[in-house]
Amino acid sequence: MRTPKPPRSFWFARVVRATLGRLLLLIFRVRVIGRENLPRSGGYVLAGNHISYADPVLLWCAAPRPTHFMAKSELWGNDVMGWGLDIFWAFPVDRGHADRTALGRAKAYLEAGEPVAVFPEGTRNFAGEAEAQGGAAFIALRSAVPLVPVGIAGTAGIKPKGARFMRFPRVTISVGSPVHSEDFPDIPRREVVEAMTTEVMGRIAEQVAHAQEVAGR
Repeated sequence: MRTPKPPRSFWFARVVRATLGRLLLLIFRVRVIGRENLPRSGGYVLAGNHISYADPVLLWCAAPRPTHFMAKSELWGNDVMGWGLDIFWAFPVDRGHADRTALGRAKAYLEAGEPVAVFPEGTRNFAGEAEAQGGAAFIALRSAVPLVPVGIAGTAGIKPKGARFMRFPRVTISVGSPVHSEDFPDIPRREVVEAMTTEVMGRIAEQVAHAQEVAGR
């Protein structure tokens, strides 16, 4: 497995985001709703639904500021894939246990004022039945930053099951109001992560429904 080696400068990723990234947003006619809910400065954790491999790609392109995505460590098993993930701001997490290295890297990015994105369900979820993990809320609580819910609609149609070729549906991204640890003043700290996770998953579901509604108009 490739050892992650983030570059000293992410200049190449910035160039790609400003060129190919914008092209992808045009091709999939990506519409972002609720952009004003994203903090303009400082770190925050972006938490969204995950039904397609295109979700992190388009969210990476559409985010107003460069965002570091937490991805499963198995992706670094391929040297080429791992190199690309390093270059494009991603970092690995071992989902089999509490990965202190990944948590430490997320905290460092957030404290430097850089956004971090996490998919709370941990993997692609087609049926909406996956149990949410508490990692996103734990990272946000640990670094005292907002937890921002995002709902993505349309990406499931890019490569439907059984389809031979890629399609180019309209994609809608809806951003909801942030969840803050201060929103739960009467809950013991050890229970805040669970409460924040429940709250953000509810808000993600609302944003998914909103994105689907807007896309259907």
